[in-house]
Amino acid sequence: MLPIVNLGPLALPLPGLLLIGGVWLATLTIDREAGRRQLSANPLNNLVFIGLIGGILGARLGYVLRHIDAYVNVLPDVFSLNTSTMSLGDGLLAGSIAALIYAQRRDLPLWTTLDAFTPSLALFSIFVGFSHLASGDAYGAPTSLPWALQLWGAARHPSQVYEIAAALLLFCIVSRLKLVAPFPGFLFLTFIAASAAGRVFLEAFRGDSEIVFGGVRSVQLLGLTVLLLGLFGLHLLAKDARTMKAES
Repeated sequence: MLPIVNLGPLALPLPGLLLIGGVWLATLTIDREAGRRQLSANPLNNLVFIGLIGGILGARLGYVLRHIDAYVNVLPDVFSLNTSTMSLGDGLLAGSIAALIYAQRRDLPLWTTLDAFTPSLALFSIFVGFSHLASGDAYGAPTSLPWALQLWGAARHPSQVYEIAAALLLFCIVSRLKLVAPFPGFLFLTFIAASAAGRVFLEAFRGDSEIVFGGVRSVQLLGLTVLLLGLFGLHLLAKDARTMKAES
């Protein structure tokens, strides 16, 4: 774990730097995908910026509201951008809502736009894994396996390494599928379904998950829900594509 990088008098948070680097590279990917799909790059880059700002604000606000008692007497801490004091789920929701509102106002084609973003999302997910590895967040459950990491006083599954490996694999799959996607929305929904399936599997190795009953974690239930919705969406889009092809 390396949460801080010291450069002379500066102490820089490595997890945050990794996320910023991921956003930058993902933006470059968006520019290339926009050209491939005959979309203007400027609205897509604006969409990223708006979604990012909305996501950061939503993630911070969500975390503060969940731990409001800790901030009553230290209000300036509300404006901290420490990545470990943000709610990922709230941030994703807020960022998605902000991005969807902007996309609707600019009349961007929904599925084509989402497909254009998919390689960038797959690339960014790799940097999220590296950010977790640097910070020690998303740590694994105790294990006696020979490749265990010593973290927080115990030998644990290197769940962050598992996350990075899964993200790399999914990025390779997306890079291949984007060339052969049969209809708009296929790439995005496939990525969402595969990501959800991976989360259901990887969550079993986490040591910081909320267990709701038996050995089932709350994130696994959410992942299964997203997986089923993604597969159902693929079914509907494929059916519409077959209908349109038959009518043409």
